[in-house]
Amino acid sequence: KYFLQEDEKLNQNPSIDQNSFSEYISDPSNPVPYTAKFEDSKSFYNEVHLIEDQRYVSSRPDVLTFESDILKEDVTIAGPIIAELFVSTTGTDADFVVKVIDVYPDDEKDLSRVEMGGYERLVRTEIMRGKFRNNFENPEPFEPNKVTEVKINLNDAFHTFKAGHKIMIQVSSSYFPFFDVNPNTFCDIYSADKDKFIKAMVRIYHSKEFPSCVSFKIKK
Repeated sequence: KYFLQEDEKLNQNPSIDQNSFSEYISDPSNPVPYTAKFEDSKSFYNEVHLIEDQRYVSSRPDVLTFESDILKEDVTIAGPIIAELFVSTTGTDADFVVKVIDVYPDDEKDLSRVEMGGYERLVRTEIMRGKFRNNFENPEPFEPNKVTEVKINLNDAFHTFKAGHKIMIQVSSSYFPFFDVNPNTFCDIYSADKDKFIKAMVRIYHSKEFPSCVSFKIKK
């Protein structure tokens, strides 16, 4: 398990802080794009997107970034990836996007015409519509400001984070236009009026009681 920590840190030790969280405003009118090219979602399944440099969203205030120290040895993950998030929102619904990213060293040699120094290579990503967190057949609203657990199963991966690289986890609440925008209100989105689309404050907790983390199977 790699635990989310204060100060955008990521490590294998659960937090000892009693009240620790990161937060952002989820704004349906300004969603996080799924690609820097912002093409139609039909182009999602292409080789470039699946390893795309994630620096295009790293500076957004509605994207949380947690990064490990520089790896002293190779870390190979093989199999399932599970994100266990403890969250709250001021709304009654929310989406949660988790990305696993391989951060290259700043002195990495360029590849063809691609600047590889500091490249944030996407390894895996997945999105969960929060109201389906417990059951896909029976959606449930969030109770505003109540800490709630959300588990997200990412697709299996077989990937080696090389020594000198870093492991990064990103968390956000939109992936547009590949996935439609959540209005942050528990409703039938496809028939929702404009007044249902509201800004919401989303918190991701990383405290002793609520230790958000991402679990990998490590290949020895």
